[in-house]
Amino acid sequence: MSTPTNTQTGDVSTDTAVVRALRRIRTPQTLRNRELVLLLFAFAINAAAVALVQLGVNDAIDWTFLVYCGGPSALIIALHIVLRLRARDADPFLVPIATLLSGLGIAQIYRLDLHWDRHGWDAYSARQLAWAAIALVLAIVVVMFLRNYRVLFRYTYIFGFIGILLLILPVIPGLGTDANADVWVRLGFFSFQPGELAKICLGIFFAGYLVRTRESLTSTGTRFLGLTWPRARELGPLLVIWLVSLGIIVMQRDLGTGLLIFGMFVAMLYVATSKTSWVLIGLLLVAVGAFLATRLLPYVQGRFTNWLDAFNPALMDNSSYQLVNGLFGMAQGGLIGTGLGLGRPYLTPVAESDYIFPSLGEELGLVGLFAILALYMVLASRGIRIGLAGQDDFGKLLATGLSFTLALQVFIMVGGVTRLIPLTGLTTPFLAAGGSSLVANWIIVALLLRISDAVRTRPRAVIG
Repeated sequence: MSTPTNTQTGDVSTDTAVVRALRRIRTPQTLRNRELVLLLFAFAINAAAVALVQLGVNDAIDWTFLVYCGGPSALIIALHIVLRLRARDADPFLVPIATLLSGLGIAQIYRLDLHWDRHGWDAYSARQLAWAAIALVLAIVVVMFLRNYRVLFRYTYIFGFIGILLLILPVIPGLGTDANADVWVRLGFFSFQPGELAKICLGIFFAGYLVRTRESLTSTGTRFLGLTWPRARELGPLLVIWLVSLGIIVMQRDLGTGLLIFGMFVAMLYVATSKTSWVLIGLLLVAVGAFLATRLLPYVQGRFTNWLDAFNPALMDNSSYQLVNGLFGMAQGGLIGTGLGLGRPYLTPVAESDYIFPSLGEELGLVGLFAILALYMVLASRGIRIGLAGQDDFGKLLATGLSFTLALQVFIMVGGVTRLIPLTGLTTPFLAAGGSSLVANWIIVALLLRISDAVRTRPRAVIG
């Protein structure tokens, strides 16, 4: 019997993990190739936006163009390579859309920095670049090390505790900052908004909790008006979340986060039970909460007054000044906009954060705003599709809940600045200046990537 030669044993020994990884990269990957093409298109649009900003403000392109285009693009390519190695079947549209939105936001923030002559760390765009780098590194870490997202199901109640802890951090003496709403926490020179991370933790908690309690929540109830209504004893979880949301509005003066958390729970409750009655009850509780808040909380009443009577001269010079200026800015942009760097978005206070949507509307016009809203629509629909395509109950609820949260946040923020609904204190995902929001939203993208990869590679795994 012959023994293997050195050449044969050498061939076997060289088949290491690195070689296998290289073979996986060389193997045709249709989804990843599609993602790469879309990423190159997103890079081109973002680079053109930065170039137009510099030409519009300074009439020249300088070396900072490479910083604002090259830094984020390098990390995005790193994330793309990690996806080729670790999640080759992940959705190919999520990263390009998030890249394009983040790049447009950085370009517009940079445009405002140029007008106000902000440089170095005082420039909001420089900080946004730093936060984008942190967000992308964390997204890469999530994709690399969260091999099986179902392990999150084991820590359902731990995530719930962490989420509640993050929400109450701003009201702890010595941690909160002095602002219109108690939503910021300062640790030395570093400050962040814990509510943005809390929505992820609570999303995981809601998904795990509803998987465990779905049987009781879907039990037969009372039939009325063609719908099956839950029994009174089954309303407990919804009422608890409603009271928590009201507590956020009362204690932290944060109307947006309260609405966002309650809306996320109602949406996930509907997906878990398929009962339309839960949605109607949720809308009724929102109406009751809004009525109580406008009667008992002066700041909520003021927001409703600004919404209903924004063009009152007495309000335009004071509380509704920002809202009216944003509306005038979008009107000035018209259909195709004034052009990047050629408008006057700086006339609206905090145009780089709360009012970045009107800021972009003035310079990109109605066509540009519709394109941005279409990107959000595709992003949310892909996330919901990921959830509905899988047979994993936990993953279905988590993907649907996180995607709905992004869509709801866009609706609340865009509806507020366009005077469709009263203005709240949320940020526009990926676009607005704010590190906490950017980090949280890229982590959501990473979780959706992991879930979408599992849906295609392990479609029969079920948690119940």
